[in-house]
Amino acid sequence: MASENKPYFSFEILPPLKGNSIKNVYATIDKLKEFDPRYINITSHHSEYVYKEQPDGSHRKIVVRKRPGTVAVAAAIQNRYGIAAVPHIICKGFTPEETEYALLDLNFLGITNLFLLRGDAKSQETPKDGRGESHQHATDLQKQVNDFNRGIGLEGDRLEGIETPFVYGMSCYPEKHEEAPNMTSDLRYAKMKVDGGASYLVTQMFFDNEKYFKFVEECRKIGIKVPIIPGIKPIVLKNQMTVLPKIFRVDLPEPLAQALEKCRNNDEVKQVGIEWSKAQCKELLERGVPGLHFYTLFATESVREVAKAIY
Repeated sequence: MASENKPYFSFEILPPLKGNSIKNVYATIDKLKEFDPRYINITSHHSEYVYKEQPDGSHRKIVVRKRPGTVAVAAAIQNRYGIAAVPHIICKGFTPEETEYALLDLNFLGITNLFLLRGDAKSQETPKDGRGESHQHATDLQKQVNDFNRGIGLEGDRLEGIETPFVYGMSCYPEKHEEAPNMTSDLRYAKMKVDGGASYLVTQMFFDNEKYFKFVEECRKIGIKVPIIPGIKPIVLKNQMTVLPKIFRVDLPEPLAQALEKCRNNDEVKQVGIEWSKAQCKELLERGVPGLHFYTLFATESVREVAKAIY
């Protein structure tokens, strides 16, 4: 990022559902690679409990993992496209031991960029197998990665061959994390991440640029100097008017909400989302952001239209 002479393009994808081909992942990348992405984030998904009905009408509790393969997908992308793959490493649903093995695998594969997250604390209960619970906070996970970079394992044992330490980014919230008691507290946690070694921050999606600009201003006041990358999500479905604010705790500006309310179908919604994102991105670039990071779920075509207009 520091060596870039123009704002860069990056995006996030999901691993394929269990049993599905990686071809859908490649199809997404093929549609966006013309914009010279500097990196591709790959989300991570933990196992969950589900209850499967039995022939006698009872329900059996089983463990499923709907999207395996974050590490494998990252390796496949980096090998196929030569683009830096940045897998998500999350706390929730993974024990520190499982995280250590993931770090070892990534190190062996030469994947040295990570994105560290706590993960969704409200999702379905996650299985416990007696080997230790998940880290509670992203800063706990950060400490494990920092120790790993120094060649120190979970039990204090020496890890040999850590030739290239991991570099990582972490998340931040222009509209405040839902569990933070106030914005001042949330900013303090963002600074803890940076002081602990995060090289950059990527924001939760937002639709009001003024909230991003205000957030960056407040970060700079308290000494956060790393790049703060805006996260962009084009709206493509009408139900996202209520789903996105509910799940991600973000506000839709009234002009956007009114435009979406007038839409008669999702094709019209998609076009409104594209135009709003174009305007967002143009203003962000004019104000000197280091890059733009796009969330592509359900929105690959929209992201492509936005990127064509601004890159």
